[in-house]
Amino acid sequence: MTAGDTQPTEPLPDWARLEESAEPPRRRRRWGWIVALIVVVGLVVGAWFAAEAIARQVVTGIVQDQVRSQLSLPAEQPIDVDIPGVLIPQLIGGTLDQITVSSPDVVIQQFEGDVSVTAREVPIRNATAMSGADAVVRLDAEQLRALMSTVEGFPADSLGLAAPNVTMATDLQLFGISFPVGAALTPSAVEGDIVLTPASVRLGENDVTADALREQFGDLAGTVLRDWTVCIAQYLPSGATLSGVAVEGEELVASFDVAGGILSDPALQANGTCG
Repeated sequence: MTAGDTQPTEPLPDWARLEESAEPPRRRRRWGWIVALIVVVGLVVGAWFAAEAIARQVVTGIVQDQVRSQLSLPAEQPIDVDIPGVLIPQLIGGTLDQITVSSPDVVIQQFEGDVSVTAREVPIRNATAMSGADAVVRLDAEQLRALMSTVEGFPADSLGLAAPNVTMATDLQLFGISFPVGAALTPSAVEGDIVLTPASVRLGENDVTADALREQFGDLAGTVLRDWTVCIAQYLPSGATLSGVAVEGEELVASFDVAGGILSDPALQANGTCG
């Protein structure tokens, strides 16, 4: 046996084990890419939401300033702006799909109420026409009294709200005797005006018919049995047309159709007139 024969024989490498030991690093590297991708996506999403929040804040501020300016409202007047959906794509496209602007206790001369306007397909780059808008004005009893005080002969101080009607009370004088008379008036929209039409009448504590009241008081009954017309066009832009009115709970709710061209047409922006 030679010297070389006395050297111990080294076992051959276990290739299977080497391959197994090499697998974990590859898995770790693969998971590392996934983690990195999640981090990058998270940063992009966070930046998107930050940009969306900033854009919404800026647009809301611009709308609030414009509304206060156009309606001569005080700086502290609360104005809520709601733009549904994701805003940035709408800004890129140049059109807001829908925007709702609302404010409580908006005062325009004798006309006061909670106002909400919803506009659709509103252009933001050029003052062209939108597809249209709807407006709702809500008046409580006190606000409605102020409006009805402008109608000659109407006993505004006695006005009340009892859905679905407006109520009023007055006294009819006959032979020096005062007779308390009350009426329930149903509101409606007629050619852009609010019209209150008698639905029922009370004489003292008793319900009576219109014919019975005329028979007893003659022409005096006409001060109760009449339609009361309230023109509100003088308080509103010509492009806003009264489309409906009803008493809901403790409020009179008036609905308006708003012309799409009101954004650019001075004639539609100007207040209407009462005939």
